[in-house]
Amino acid sequence: MKNKFKLIAILSILTSIPAYSMHIAEGFLTFSWSIFWWVFYLPFFFTGLKKLRNTAKSLEKKQLVALVGAFIFVISAIKLPSITGSSSHATGVALGAILLGLGEIYILGAVVLLFQAAFLAHGGFTTLGANAASMAVIGATVSYAVYKYGQRFFKKSHSIFLSALIGNLATYSFTSMQLALSHSNGDFMGTLIRFLSLFSVTQIPLGIVEGIITVMLISSMPKKEVLANE
Repeated sequence: MKNKFKLIAILSILTSIPAYSMHIAEGFLTFSWSIFWWVFYLPFFFTGLKKLRNTAKSLEKKQLVALVGAFIFVISAIKLPSITGSSSHATGVALGAILLGLGEIYILGAVVLLFQAAFLAHGGFTTLGANAASMAVIGATVSYAVYKYGQRFFKKSHSIFLSALIGNLATYSFTSMQLALSHSNGDFMGTLIRFLSLFSVTQIPLGIVEGIITVMLISSMPKKEVLANE
């Protein structure tokens, strides 16, 4: 329980920082691509919903889900300005993927994005499917895979760090691809490179910071919680 209070304390500090976001904004995707990403995301939503129902049977698991959800909400809403005039943010999904597994994160990520769109005007409702696909599905899945298979070659702490770093970069890269698909006008690769370069100045160091924070948080938790999904 003390370790959970540590997570709450960190969340309290983070909430004192002004919150912004680089989620795809309302109306920034064409209608057809907005529908496409909703269709892409929905199977993951229903898969996660089924797993979340099983998780909800355990009080301790429900508390962990709530804390992970709060962590993702706060850390993914914090903006770091880029010298390009744009902004970047962490995702927090690696922490959830490691502690809970993938199913719950498919739901938590979407819920976080929904609340951010509704109360912080970050992202949007029509683009929610696209944002959930990039952060809750791709980012979380990459983070989970890196953590699982990375332990074959690296120490556990190194696998956690790489999980958060690479998952962060995967989210940002996938979002860039989504934007390029919607706005390429026949030059997909050129548009993709422009979107990737727009955030790369801040996204790489931000991913490193997220990796360090994730290692610190998981290292402070009881082993039974960390090993639950291994």
